[in-house]
Amino acid sequence: MAMIEQFEAMLAAGKDGALLRFGLGSEYLKAGDATRAAMHLREALARDPGYSAAWKLLGKALVTAEPAQAAQAWRSGIAAAEAKGDKQAAREMQVFLRRLERGAGGG
Repeated sequence: MAMIEQFEAMLAAGKDGALLRFGLGSEYLKAGDATRAAMHLREALARDPGYSAAWKLLGKALVTAEPAQAAQAWRSGIAAAEAKGDKQAAREMQVFLRRLERGAGGG
């Protein structure tokens, strides 16, 4: 919880930004609060729509509660990663998306 408290203090002090929101999203996801993680990751993406790591983590945060939105996050993330030439991130999200789609199809 110490990292969350530090990041929240930075946010309260007005030091908002995509990287800080990504950090908060990541820490909340580790703490098991996927809803709050998704909120911060969406804020990170509002500030930097090309942030492929934030798209990847947003998909992970949404996968249980909102699988359709997780799939859309990964599709957006793949497009963002490919636009930046971030082939590794695009490949990872393609794998996550395929797994999600196979699971949804009952296979």
